[in-house]
Amino acid sequence: MKTYRLHNTDLDVSRLAFGTWHLGGSWDKTPADDNVKKRAVELIETAVSHHINLIDLADIYTWGKSDEMVGHALHQNPSLRDQLVLQAKCGIIMGNDPNPGDPGRYDFSYDHIVSAVEGTLRRLGTDRVEILLLHRPDPLMEPEEVARAFDHLQQSGKVRHFGVSNFNAGQIALLQHALDQPLLINQVELNLLHHHLISDGIVANMTQPTYPGISGTLDYCRLHHILIQAWSPVAGGQLFAPRADAPPHVHATAAAITHLAAAHHTSKEAIALAWLLRHPAPIQPILGTLKPERIAPSVLADAVELSRIEWYQLLAAARGAGVP
Repeated sequence: MKTYRLHNTDLDVSRLAFGTWHLGGSWDKTPADDNVKKRAVELIETAVSHHINLIDLADIYTWGKSDEMVGHALHQNPSLRDQLVLQAKCGIIMGNDPNPGDPGRYDFSYDHIVSAVEGTLRRLGTDRVEILLLHRPDPLMEPEEVARAFDHLQQSGKVRHFGVSNFNAGQIALLQHALDQPLLINQVELNLLHHHLISDGIVANMTQPTYPGISGTLDYCRLHHILIQAWSPVAGGQLFAPRADAPPHVHATAAAITHLAAAHHTSKEAIALAWLLRHPAPIQPILGTLKPERIAPSVLADAVELSRIEWYQLLAAARGAGVP
């Protein structure tokens, strides 16, 4: 698999990443059972066997159990650790945590960032992660406080590099102004049915902005060498088997993917992911499947090169109209 070199680092990351959103099983505090553990090991090892090296984590995923499942896989096969780029996320606190009635919220305070990373390291059974992302913007963020946390984590060897998730251009610029470390990644929802970051550039000169709040984010990231990571890159499977009552543009997009998969003699997963890979940003899709057998059809995307006409055919179907 081809790789991306993170700007001004020695890290080469695979063009596809593996995400752990549901890896720990149920979204409650019930411990993972043996079947969940076995599946986690198989998924991680299958991803690595297909040359995927970036594993995306977050402290809230299945209430920390996803971290534990990656830690279990590393314990079962310690040689995996040096093959992987582990990427953690923090900053979201679930509702009712720690007390019943507490609201869901975001926390970029020094204490929370540091303690969240330390918790992730304990669950993983490792002494560092290669990358830390701030998970969703915190309206109460004090950039200088975040900078102090990043300095501590980097100097202590617990985190090598940093980035953000679900940030717009202005939020990235505000935070970056206070940091000594460059922000290397912005992880966002991006797929053919959630194409707003890409379509934003097409509709920029319209009287009424179609996608308020994201203007220029993709171009800002390109300008500053920030890798775009796409979460939910196949729209939860809607691109392959849309519901009967799904909107017409969803069915049209699924049909276009099916047609191009046949034309390229490849899988539908490969076409949907190749649409993201074709963008010059660059973009790194994060696979979220819980089925090891779905990884092989996905990595075929690395060998697919869509033409301009094919790329725009998919976008036109997804937008429900001609691109202009």
